Amino acid sequence: MFKKMVVIASLTLFLVGGVLTGNAWAATPGAIPAPDTGDTAFMLISSALVLLMTPGLAFFYGGFVRSHNILNTLMMSFVLMGIVGVSWILWGYSLSFAPGLPFIGGLQWLGLNGVGLETTGYLQGSAPAEVVSYAKTIPHQAYMIYQAMFAIICPALISGAIAERMSFRAYCLFVLLWSTFIYTPLAHMVWAKGGFLGLYGGIGALDFAGGTVIHISSGISALVAAIVLGPRKNYPDRLSPPHNVPFILLGAGLLWFGWFGFNAGSALSAGTVATVAFVSTNTSAAAAALMWLILEATLRGKPTAVGAATGAVAGLVGITPAAGFVTPVAAILIGFITSVVCFYAVSFKHKVQVDDALDTYPVHGVGGTIGAILTAIFATTEVNADGKDGVLRGNFGELFVELAAIALAYIIAGVGTWIILKIIAATVGLRVPEQTEDQGLDINEHGEEGYNTEYADRISSR
Repeated sequence: MFKKMVVIASLTLFLVGGVLTGNAWAATPGAIPAPDTGDTAFMLISSALVLLMTPGLAFFYGGFVRSHNILNTLMMSFVLMGIVGVSWILWGYSLSFAPGLPFIGGLQWLGLNGVGLETTGYLQGSAPAEVVSYAKTIPHQAYMIYQAMFAIICPALISGAIAERMSFRAYCLFVLLWSTFIYTPLAHMVWAKGGFLGLYGGIGALDFAGGTVIHISSGISALVAAIVLGPRKNYPDRLSPPHNVPFILLGAGLLWFGWFGFNAGSALSAGTVATVAFVSTNTSAAAAALMWLILEATLRGKPTAVGAATGAVAGLVGITPAAGFVTPVAAILIGFITSVVCFYAVSFKHKVQVDDALDTYPVHGVGGTIGAILTAIFATTEVNADGKDGVLRGNFGELFVELAAIALAYIIAGVGTWIILKIIAATVGLRVPEQTEDQGLDINEHGEEGYNTEYADRISSR
């Protein structure tokens, strides 16, 4: 009890201190340009769209699991809006985007101290000085909250690999540590000014909206988590089919819709680059869904609704790093290629019998990796002068830059995830008891059910 009181008192003092410092809310100096209202509106809407992706992901994942694990699966996404929604304000944004080292941000923006309503590209209360990439027309807090939505959905993707067997307490601790020690350095290295991997003072890796930061990091972390956690009791002999395919289609539709904010919003202003990203996003998703259905019809006899949804998500993943750098025709090719590779990656995963329950690595890890490589091939400054030309435009060196960024993301996310999981396993434990896994996590972990009569029916049938 005493330790809890100390933690609560320390947190209270921290929050009060942030309020008393006051410069997070100080008036914008007259020398700094006022934010553009159109760009600001665009970014706030994009932020809302990206947030919608997290409950969309919850329904997408929830449709796949057994019916008595539906609430637990939904909660594994929904709870991120609470955990990261708070931690991002307190320390996540500062570690990700404050001026600091090439591999991590500084501490000066803890609790959003110094993050006010001034134009994002300038330090408040001083002579204009660029601090955050090229977002120079929106309030700093608008940029901050947009990036918060990325930080929320990224660890939620990992939940697909560990569904139906990880305790909710261990999961909450895992995502808090993962978002702090894995996500923040990767976001800083790719997107913050002076980051080691990015366009603004780094080696020049292209990642428009998160192929490396979001999909590769969550994908390889999901694979490591699935291996460390071990397979479900009924894997692979007694796997259940998806219990609610309409949920899967609903989730995929919400993801597709929200992805426009994810990719087009990454232009950070309403203009030509946002248009390029919007068009390429829809085009790649459409091409990938179509290709997945063709593969199913050709190789397995029937095109499925689950296949259409999975293919669309694969295409969205593949185009994410390239969205603001490629032409519509290139987006079609990226969608086709990513869909084919992810289709076979899912099949290969089943052959090696790694219980990545909902195919997080084959879709997000593999799709993000292929997307990053294809970005280095198809990128052109004809559609975005702030980007770089790729291999097809004669810049062969960009491919090696992207491969280096991919390798570093794999190492940081893979090794970091293994360490975090081992620490949790040695302290609070990772898995639920076998009886809980049999009965379902909903009633045992949350004390409620998605379908009210099911648990009673199972008990009465014993």
